[in-house]
Amino acid sequence: MSSTTAEDNLQENPLLKDFYFPPFDAIEAKHVRPGIRALLKKLESELIELEKTVEPTWPKLVDPLEKIIDRLTVVWGAVNHLKSVKDTPELRSAIEEVQPEKVEFELKLGQSKAVYNAFKAIGESSDWEALSDARKRIVESQLKEAILNGVSLEDDKKVQFNKFKQELARLSQKFEENVLDATKKFEKLITDKKEIEGMPASALGLAAQTAVSKGHENATAENGPWVITLDAPSFMAVMQHARNRALREEVYRAYVSRASSGNLDNTAIIDQTLKLRLEKAKLLGYNNYAEVSMATKMATVDKAEELLEKLRSASWNSAVQDMEDLKHFCQTQGAPESNDLKHWDINFWSERLRESKFEINEEELRPYFSLPKVMGGLFILAKMLFGIVVELADGLAPVWNKDVRFYCVKDSSSSPIAYFYFDPFSRPSEKRGGAWMDEVVGRSRVFSLDGTSPRLPVAQMVCNQMPPVGNKPSLMTFREVETVFHEFGHALQHMLTKQDEGLVAGIRGIEWDAVELPSQFMENWCYHRDTLMSIAKHYETGECLPEDIYRKLLAARTFRAGSLSLRQLRFACVDLELHSKYVPGGSESIYDIDQRVSKRTQVIPPIPEDKFLCSFSHIFAGGYAVGYYSYKVAEVLSADVFSAFEDAGLNDDKAVKETGHRFRETILALGGGKAPLEVFVEFRGREPSPEALLRHNGLLPVSASA
Repeated sequence: MSSTTAEDNLQENPLLKDFYFPPFDAIEAKHVRPGIRALLKKLESELIELEKTVEPTWPKLVDPLEKIIDRLTVVWGAVNHLKSVKDTPELRSAIEEVQPEKVEFELKLGQSKAVYNAFKAIGESSDWEALSDARKRIVESQLKEAILNGVSLEDDKKVQFNKFKQELARLSQKFEENVLDATKKFEKLITDKKEIEGMPASALGLAAQTAVSKGHENATAENGPWVITLDAPSFMAVMQHARNRALREEVYRAYVSRASSGNLDNTAIIDQTLKLRLEKAKLLGYNNYAEVSMATKMATVDKAEELLEKLRSASWNSAVQDMEDLKHFCQTQGAPESNDLKHWDINFWSERLRESKFEINEEELRPYFSLPKVMGGLFILAKMLFGIVVELADGLAPVWNKDVRFYCVKDSSSSPIAYFYFDPFSRPSEKRGGAWMDEVVGRSRVFSLDGTSPRLPVAQMVCNQMPPVGNKPSLMTFREVETVFHEFGHALQHMLTKQDEGLVAGIRGIEWDAVELPSQFMENWCYHRDTLMSIAKHYETGECLPEDIYRKLLAARTFRAGSLSLRQLRFACVDLELHSKYVPGGSESIYDIDQRVSKRTQVIPPIPEDKFLCSFSHIFAGGYAVGYYSYKVAEVLSADVFSAFEDAGLNDDKAVKETGHRFRETILALGGGKAPLEVFVEFRGREPSPEALLRHNGLLPVSASA
């Protein structure tokens, strides 16, 4: 091979150039192997140099360490991000090949005795008390992380530990790829209009658009053909609106059994993951992986179980009543399945009951929620609450797809304080499902762009909503509106940090079970009258959402709250159970555990073929292992935080602004520089109370346990 090819020409490799905004438009699969290898080589020499010259001081330990950690985080983050939003077989295999080398370097870094001893010396020095909260948190978390990374293990155990880490990284990557491929694999071509009766125009438009992309060039929303997929906008439309029960059943069964058969089967990957996590925990001296995971969280296993049980018992009777109401409604509609409701009937009949009870039709609301109006209203709210201005800055930074928008966030004096990307639309052929926010770069005094002020944070928000169809903008369901607010809450915590210590700025260093607080807090504003009215304007006529519909939306907020709560509790309980009590290779399989947990958390038990665990990316390919319960912890915190705004008076602009300012200066500003519970108390004036969540969800008083 010629030495001037892109493979070897490191001068031109975009991953190795100095950048603030990653060159997303220039990074290709061919850059990954040479780029990451050259970067790792450089970082390794920097680590060796650090170990030689290290002293227990900030400039001689933490600053050089942060530079190493940050560079790897930013470059690997850009590559991994592209895999999530622009997946190709070439990119996959390049990442797969260099990932072990990246993990090996991280282990060297995490197990560096010289670095560990220097942090220990800072912790034991006479200067300790004079350190800021943020610096103390960095020292404490670096010491804890080093222990959990195996720094104290004897050599033979360390070799074993490192093998486990490598294999776990590989399994996680493979798990996610299998889920994406299995989701992509299912396609149902429909040519007969009768088969899709009840499906709304928006869903038919999407299904026809999908058909065109699959080669049916004359497909139209009115006459088809239509292609149904397991991508969220398509799947949910079938579940909620298709009158064809057989179609719902087929799509439901395909969805809950994704990645559970053939060469995409994740069962063995899950078993191996759980086995290695347990063995890793035992090497570190813990009883199970749940204890390892909880070592860096606010809760303990017992505390998490206690909260989940409290919420479960408060939700159970309400969920049983939900099911009775649904059966009764089906009977009044003369539905043949009323005495034998199956999982593929629940969403469909729930939508009909919601329409009947609150006279709200999700689909008829879509024209009021066009993406441009939703974003406009969200930014008006952010200005009122936090005194920031969000402006479009397309063209300032390279993007990975033409639909991606780029924004600049400014403070009240019009100075930029952060930036973010927003990638809103579903692209099932190359983009993974779900919605998420991640950091691109963090705020840091070590990386000053002008030599005086800290580097500004950059975030990315990714959603998977319905793309524009024809000349209509993206018209959103109310749930999709909530999702955008949710992800923006995460982004705000990353962007509005005032923390200059890069290792605990923004979302870095925040305990996992507190990280969902700002995101779930922001969802509450979707029900705030002024906010909703600023968003909900008909995309064609500009008319506001009628007042009576707003009141119905408010009334429908707690509709089926018990059932929805139990669904989340099933996920949280099965996660905890698999990582604390499950014995890999023992008498119970992973599916037995799920079925057992479901008896306590599902009014209708899952169907035997339900293998949802095989697509449970949160815990097998994301960071949520022994962390799914944190959604419930954060719901408690966010409901309690929002009640501070209610107490101040939601219609009193001055009070809302003052409370918003306090929220910004504590929960959004302090980052990981202070313990989340202390930050909460600083904002709220007391410790959190689960009652706030139960009240918000309409689940008080606590009913008798099931």
